[in-house]
Amino acid sequence: MGTYLPRIRQKYDAETIGALREKFNYANPMQVPRLTKIVINLSMKDAIQNVKLLETAAEELTLIAGQKAVITRARTSIANFKLRENMPIGARVTLRGARMWEFFDRLVTVAIPRIRDFRGVNPRAFDGRGNYSLGLTEQIIFPEIDYDKVSKVSGMNIAFVTTATTDEEGRELLRHLGMPFA
Repeated sequence: MGTYLPRIRQKYDAETIGALREKFNYANPMQVPRLTKIVINLSMKDAIQNVKLLETAAEELTLIAGQKAVITRARTSIANFKLRENMPIGARVTLRGARMWEFFDRLVTVAIPRIRDFRGVNPRAFDGRGNYSLGLTEQIIFPEIDYDKVSKVSGMNIAFVTTATTDEEGRELLRHLGMPFA
């Protein structure tokens, strides 16, 4: 993926850097916050009884992200949930570079508008250091998923990791890239 630049990355280079430098008075262009990685994470409590559900969910996550999902395992045993240490419990994907920009573009322009009764994402879901977390309740909003083949509707958490130092900087960065805040 040497010379190819995703559409959102071109927008970031052309418009966002200038707008953020102007708004926050950065002396150096390297001070401008940027997207470092996007982590997509899903966990299934039903995977305790049926591991096949988790495998299909991981395959769906692979389709959505365009990169193979890693099965995550339980760190500790929890007796109330019948969970033992090292049992497969979820899946996750960490996207960087061109794949990250492509996923962000698909999420903002195609997937999020398909959410029923959508009025914008929560603008307060920042962690204090400029990173944003977004929770989705169903994976079927992505066009890559065939609705008829879905055995169980599962949600996922998507974390946008930025180099921003404050929530305000992170919010402005994501807003300029096209995140539809409420």
